[in-house]
Amino acid sequence: MNARKKIALFLSATALTAGLTATGLPAAVAAPAGPAAECGVRSDGRLYCGNAVGAKGYADRSYRSATRGTLTTDFNWFVCWGHGDPHQGGNDIWYWTQLDNGAWGNVPAVSLRTGQDPAPGLREC
Repeated sequence: MNARKKIALFLSATALTAGLTATGLPAAVAAPAGPAAECGVRSDGRLYCGNAVGAKGYADRSYRSATRGTLTTDFNWFVCWGHGDPHQGGNDIWYWTQLDNGAWGNVPAVSLRTGQDPAPGLREC
């Protein structure tokens, strides 16, 4: 990626974040920016994918369940997917992963940079 594209991407992300903050929505609930091409299942069977920083992991596939922790980085791995409550991503897919505090949790697909949900090649759990 050349410098011009990197600067444009940075400015777009900054504008999006500023707009979300101005509307009162936390940035973590927004769909993460970035290309889905960086998201895929590797030879170990895990999905490696970009995600929203601060994305929450839940005990069940529902926002009503207990929060187990968050993803504090913008790229993580996920071991499987399952159906749950619908979310802002327009579907009911949730991904299972180990959160940054060591606990395991379900993250709604809206928090990942997948090109489609469920991610092709990832097993259902």
